[in-house]
Amino acid sequence: MGIRTVLFMCMFCALHFCSAQNSHYKEAFPDKITLRLSLQTTSNNFTLRDKITRSKTEFIPNDKSYLGLSVLFRFLEVDFGYAPNFLSENKDNGDSKLITFNIRTFFGQYMQTVDIYKQKGFFIRTSDLTLPINDLKTFKIGGTSSYIFNSDFSFRAIGFQNEWQKESVGSFIPSISYYYTKFKLEDPIIENQLEHSFKLAIGPGYYYNWVFDENYLVSAGATGGLGFNLSKSQGVTSFNGLAQLVFRLTGGYNSESFFSGVNINTQLLTHTSADNFILDDSISFLEFYVGYRFDAPKKWIAKADEISRKFGIE
Repeated sequence: MGIRTVLFMCMFCALHFCSAQNSHYKEAFPDKITLRLSLQTTSNNFTLRDKITRSKTEFIPNDKSYLGLSVLFRFLEVDFGYAPNFLSENKDNGDSKLITFNIRTFFGQYMQTVDIYKQKGFFIRTSDLTLPINDLKTFKIGGTSSYIFNSDFSFRAIGFQNEWQKESVGSFIPSISYYYTKFKLEDPIIENQLEHSFKLAIGPGYYYNWVFDENYLVSAGATGGLGFNLSKSQGVTSFNGLAQLVFRLTGGYNSESFFSGVNINTQLLTHTSADNFILDDSISFLEFYVGYRFDAPKKWIAKADEISRKFGIE
């Protein structure tokens, strides 16, 4: 408990130090609007573990691929994704649906993300069988609060690509993650049905951007963490420990106007509990993207300058 408290205090006290500044290590695009199109594969999977029999039951979303559209300007990054049925990999998914919505913004070296996942339609898989469950729905909302210690490191260059990392550099990035998930399933064959859960984890992270010939970048990093999970199942509330691991790998091309690349991101949340049944949570993400930057209207620039001065947002 003491280690978590120290990490928490270090991260938020650091907010009072200097704000991120442009340098020869990176280039920002304050007067540009960035549009980004992507083909993505993502899912929020759940695994129910039985500690007595050592068996497990996996809940795997039906949807496989979706289209993403991102609009970025200054301090605001908005990403919307939808899995249409016309994609060949989604045609056999029946009435299943997947909608994602993500926001990332920066306050100096402080980074805040907000994530929403809405899913319908899963496969249930055990060691003996695989069956579709069309009536299972999940809704997840949460995010991550992080602090980038090295102001020369650009997370934007590997997140939504509205900055350009010019030289290789890394940074220590501690984070706090928190997610609320609501489950809706009316199926008599599934026992120990969850109603909702809340997860919180805090821990250190480190990321490094390697720049090759100025225009090419490879980035890798990971975040660990410990925390707790509070869940309710069939009217009974349980509290247990939580371990988190987040891994990100990025590669791409960047220039003043055009950029492209690939992102791989995995988040694993596993639990420790005195209860027999434990539900683990994982989010996987694979993306191929292209994007272009163009001049923003002068009114947008003036308004963004006003907001930045007032709230200290970058």
